[in-house]
Amino acid sequence: MTDRPEQPDANPITTRRGIRSFVLRQGRMTVGQKNAFERCWPRFGLTREHGVIDPREVFGRSAPLNLEIGFGMGKSLAEMAAAAPEQDFIGVEVHLPGVGALLKEVEERGLENVRVYNVDANDVIDLCLPEACLDRAMVFFPDPWHKKRHHKRRLVQPEFVQRMRHKLRVGGVLHLATDWENYAEHMMEVMMASEGFANTEAGSAFAPRPDHRPITKFEQRGERLGHGVWDLMFRRTN
Repeated sequence: MTDRPEQPDANPITTRRGIRSFVLRQGRMTVGQKNAFERCWPRFGLTREHGVIDPREVFGRSAPLNLEIGFGMGKSLAEMAAAAPEQDFIGVEVHLPGVGALLKEVEERGLENVRVYNVDANDVIDLCLPEACLDRAMVFFPDPWHKKRHHKRRLVQPEFVQRMRHKLRVGGVLHLATDWENYAEHMMEVMMASEGFANTEAGSAFAPRPDHRPITKFEQRGERLGHGVWDLMFRRTN
């Protein structure tokens, strides 16, 4: 008889904030995702109940720490972790099939440097991460909420950026990417006005895609159709 794996947070949506930046489309896990989740969650999963973590205890070493908010199905996060075994990665995703898919990748690739939250990123930021613990925080292709009346739901807002700033070490980087030009312009406006951040590029220029950010199939399809992708990389200065 085996122990049942510790389950992720029963309610992955925080009730402390009035406006959500995502819609929970839970869907069904495939058999492979479900099996990987049951095998791997006890080892790689983190919950709110862990409280404020000590990354050195979580990973068993001291290493550069990366956070990805909203990793989708986890392919890119797994590729980044596989390409940088000397670094550690924490992924946050509210959609359980995505968590299962990432854990399947982690298991198949034999990755040891990944940990996962299945909870609203706001809770991870506020309740789980110590101050100045991150070397890099990444938000790739968040929901653009393209209708003007929904722009208030966009994740990248001044208040969010300042909360992220305190979790980055001085010199750490907040890396954003979107394929919606209007959202890219919004992100740039927010970041240029944000205290304690400086663009890694000159003025308000967007950054070229760095080698460490994998190109997703979705992005490749968009490029074939002539869609643009905009990267922003801002360094914490104080």
